[in-house]
Amino acid sequence: MDRLFAKGTVNAAQIGEGPPLFLFHSLLSDRASFDAIVPELAKSFRVIVPELPGFGRSQAVTGGFAAVADRMAEMVRDAAAGEQAIVLGNGYGGFVALQMAIGHPDIAGRFILADCGAAFSEPGREAFRNMAAASKAKGLAAITDVAMRRLFAADFQAAHPDLMADRRAAFLRTNPEVFRAACDALASLDLRPELSKVKVPALVLVGEHDEATPPPMSHELAGLLPQAHLEIIPGCAHVPQLQSPQLFLDVIGDFLPETRPATA
Repeated sequence: MDRLFAKGTVNAAQIGEGPPLFLFHSLLSDRASFDAIVPELAKSFRVIVPELPGFGRSQAVTGGFAAVADRMAEMVRDAAAGEQAIVLGNGYGGFVALQMAIGHPDIAGRFILADCGAAFSEPGREAFRNMAAASKAKGLAAITDVAMRRLFAADFQAAHPDLMADRRAAFLRTNPEVFRAACDALASLDLRPELSKVKVPALVLVGEHDEATPPPMSHELAGLLPQAHLEIIPGCAHVPQLQSPQLFLDVIGDFLPETRPATA
């Protein structure tokens, strides 16, 4: 069931009962990228899957990347309703979660940061500049193949044509201006000097074959966070929860707090 949070500015699906668990989607995908893992998580948690600002029915924000994180912090506080939250972010959603953790240290009791990092290399920054420029000149359709290659390895794409058609359609629904603003933000972002502010436990995950946010970024992130553990997910790329949902659930299972299943 969808609900609006943060004074009606953020739309989110909510399912299950238990401690609040938030799932933040990536830039090149949408909240449906979590569909394969939500039913299992909802057995033990109240799973809240928002559309990030400017996506779907959530309102865009002005003021840059920090303003996006502030809006999501407002949403988390609203939806958590006084309970201690857990936040899982994938890709762009991971960067948003990390910025939120820095700016709002009490926002959550633990974080799962999947396929993100604290800063891109110069080639990584240039890739975002190129995608922003190409989308402005020719539209999102012109970079759809590039976007899909950043999400999935070629052999996975070939083996899952129906899923790829769905993911392409989801990408083409992205607001182009929001997409370009996010690309610009990621091209200049460097959160490394502020990572010591994140005092809560964090699980850093990355797909073994992630080309969008390569494993060295996660190694660096885990090394700089005060309480972090790194896991490499074999055989996966940028969205492991879509490629191998059970393996993803297995990897995060030990990090999530034990709860009494909502069905019990």
